Amino acid sequence: MPAKPLALTQGDPAGIGPELTLRAWLERRERALPAFAWIGDPDHLSAIAGRLGWTVPLRTCGWNAACAVFADALPVIPLEAGSGAAIPGKPDPATAAGTIKSIDRAVEAVRSGMAAVVVTNPIAKSVLYGAGFKHPGHTEYLAHLAAQGGVEPRPVMMIWSDELAVVPVTIHEPLRRVPDLLTTELIVETGRIVAAGLRSCFGIAQPRLAISGLNPHAGENGTMGQEDATVVAPAVAQLQAAGIDARGPYPADTMFHARARAGYDAALAMYHDQALIPIKTIAFDEGVNVTLGLPFIRTSPDHGTAFDIAGKGIARPDSLCAALKLAARMAQHAPADAAA
Repeated sequence: MPAKPLALTQGDPAGIGPELTLRAWLERRERALPAFAWIGDPDHLSAIAGRLGWTVPLRTCGWNAACAVFADALPVIPLEAGSGAAIPGKPDPATAAGTIKSIDRAVEAVRSGMAAVVVTNPIAKSVLYGAGFKHPGHTEYLAHLAAQGGVEPRPVMMIWSDELAVVPVTIHEPLRRVPDLLTTELIVETGRIVAAGLRSCFGIAQPRLAISGLNPHAGENGTMGQEDATVVAPAVAQLQAAGIDARGPYPADTMFHARARAGYDAALAMYHDQALIPIKTIAFDEGVNVTLGLPFIRTSPDHGTAFDIAGKGIARPDSLCAALKLAARMAQHAPADAAA
């Protein structure tokens, strides 16, 4: 386990993040979780515990005391801008300042060496937009915080589980736009970042990348589209020329069965659903969102705020617990430099 605590953000205080945090601490021993400290409003977290009838002792402390505290109480790093009067299931832009400040404090703690990694609870972008948030999402804001000399790193989203790791080359884009957005350069850049991240943070000396085609049957020799021959195949060749074990383009419909998965460490898919449908089928509750390409380690549960069930105590902590454990594992592989 890392010698320093994991920095866990509050997420949207009206979502399931607070109760998942409480559940994770309650199940810390049976799940063998690393020590983490939650960054948020202790009064709000205490109110959620009371609402659910859970006995969770909270301890407001600094980063240097969090690991020692963790066995007997949930360490809380208090925020100056708290959660306001957050009500489970009722998102409110008035709480956005606390949500953003929690992310800021987590990144500050990791970059200053006080915490090991950043683990983020889910946020609701629409709530932040209502408060004037200017970034497209969580990942882009983290890249903004990681900027050096005015240059932001390019983050890459990988969804990881023990059974499968996938990377969508284009992410939240309408399907009709994907062929125009997909370029050889984009695939190559993504593949380089993924390979570097697998080496530095997962301890895989020679990562194996499987690259999917865009079209059915990877284009069927051009009869179902030219993009696989003119865009994807050249990217695979460039990655191979750079010394990366990349293979493809493969038909996406044959890439994700058990025998195929045994042949690679990560699959690069050309668009969102091509990547996320298989992993959410295989590991719906245990998937972890990993951001590669940042100068620090960041993981997150692979689900949203779930406002519809927030405050009911029925949300499963599996993905958050997996995110905490994976972050600790990644920190052990890259204790000094988590940059991918």
